[in-house]
Amino acid sequence: MRPLARPPRLAPGAKVAVVAPSGPVPEARLQAGLDILRGWDLDPFAMPHVLDTGRDLGYLAGADASRARDLEQAWCDPSVAAVFCARGGYGAQRMADLVDWDAMRRAAPKVFLGYSDITALHEAFATRLGVATLHGPMTATEDFLKNARAQDHLRTTLFTPEDARVITAPEGAGTLVGGRARGVTLGGCVSLLAAGLGTPDARPSARGGLLLLEDIGEEAYRLDRILTQLLRADWLTGVAGIALGSWQECGPYAEVRAVLADRLGGLGVPVAEEFGFGHCAGALTMPFGAVAELDADAGTLTLEMPALA
Repeated sequence: MRPLARPPRLAPGAKVAVVAPSGPVPEARLQAGLDILRGWDLDPFAMPHVLDTGRDLGYLAGADASRARDLEQAWCDPSVAAVFCARGGYGAQRMADLVDWDAMRRAAPKVFLGYSDITALHEAFATRLGVATLHGPMTATEDFLKNARAQDHLRTTLFTPEDARVITAPEGAGTLVGGRARGVTLGGCVSLLAAGLGTPDARPSARGGLLLLEDIGEEAYRLDRILTQLLRADWLTGVAGIALGSWQECGPYAEVRAVLADRLGGLGVPVAEEFGFGHCAGALTMPFGAVAELDADAGTLTLEMPALA
């Protein structure tokens, strides 16, 4: 697995487009998020369909084609330095094949930020564009709006990424399997990675990668099924190491941990847990497509180079 092209870091005054590839966005939260970005001396704006809601499918932020056009046009606009997702939910997979990836490939790399359902697009950006992305707090989500730690780590990653080369798990984080490993970061919601198997955006495996996994709302038996699917598909064969983030609404952590240990412990690679990214308060911003070293015992992920150029 090779590192991906790093987009340029942001500078004061940078233009940031906000898109909604998945679920509908509450307007008040969107405006509050835009205000925070303005306070960072950025120039954010929402793409035309961000506040749309599906006519028959209310869990979508408007029509698939409209969401795809917003993403495509934002990325291809040379005046835009970054594309931030407003929220997750569901819907990114539905619009992924409607995007003009050839046009996006011709555009210069820029920052792309999101998590949760946006996992499907992180994979597409990696396989179709070869561009590194950021798994971090989204503009209209509660963690971005209300949590200083989430804001600060994201802001540092965007503006002075050399100061975020060492990412440290929160106090109290644990270790499932000790050791160190080096590889290229990838990952996101494990359910989305499993759902992507066999699609045009899917990688053949995580071989050589440092896999960053988290999820929300998946009970222990469903996590077992998801991880078993990845194991049976040989997708986890050759993975260098694993860092586990949050498992919100997945049931008692003791049960979740037992599944993670059972399904991942036999891979023979370092596995860090409770690393503080994903659907949790104060979520850390994690780069995808970067060469890094994971120290599962110390709870650190050290990037070979800053996440952004």
